[in-house]
Amino acid sequence: MIHLKIITPQGLYTECDVEAVRVRSVEGEMTVLPMHTPLVAMLETCKLSLMMQGQYHDYALAGGLLYLAQDEMKILSDAIEGQAEIDVERAKKAMERAQRRMEKKDSKTNLKRAQVALAKAINRINVSGK
Repeated sequence: MIHLKIITPQGLYTECDVEAVRVRSVEGEMTVLPMHTPLVAMLETCKLSLMMQGQYHDYALAGGLLYLAQDEMKILSDAIEGQAEIDVERAKKAMERAQRRMEKKDSKTNLKRAQVALAKAINRINVSGK
């Protein structure tokens, strides 16, 4: 088992033991199993899947940092939502706002910020399964 702590600016999101962690780093998709070599990875906005009792549980992760050593994993992230916590309507509205900002293409629009907002909204919608 891997002892996992997920920490956000609001504090400890969850602490649990998991059989596997599936996530996407800036270098690609990975599944981390117990006895994995020590690891530090920058995470992209992605679906985080945690295997507990033989079943995967999905979360919308807003990127972050993963640290693993001796079957102790910490994930630091600005935001995370479990599949059941996602407000799909809110995510769809955020996606529409981001798309409108990207279409403007004027000097006042922060294109990178709009792209990040769009990626987060799409990730939340995908993870929700709706």
